[in-house]
Amino acid sequence: MKTTFTARHFEASADLQQYCRDSVEKLEQFYDRIVMCDIILEPTPDDDAPQQAELIVKVPRKVLTVKEKGTSYEQAIHNAIDIISRQLKRYKEKMHATN
Repeated sequence: MKTTFTARHFEASADLQQYCRDSVEKLEQFYDRIVMCDIILEPTPDDDAPQQAELIVKVPRKVLTVKEKGTSYEQAIHNAIDIISRQLKRYKEKMHATN
């Protein structure tokens, strides 16, 4: 799986980048044919949840996206991973049902 990392309007630390990449790697346990994953982190004007993580996961014949906000980038990416893993499980079930 190819992974790209983008930090908009701020400089992401190496630790944060590594945390995001490691989290995304775990998605392969839900579906092993992920083609590509884009990780986009950016600050938001929301005072309660000022950090936003967006995941764009490309799988055969479909693109799954999720945007989640949190009090930290780690929390936002964790929430996004939870949601995208459910989407991947659903997608995998549909693929096996049609094959």
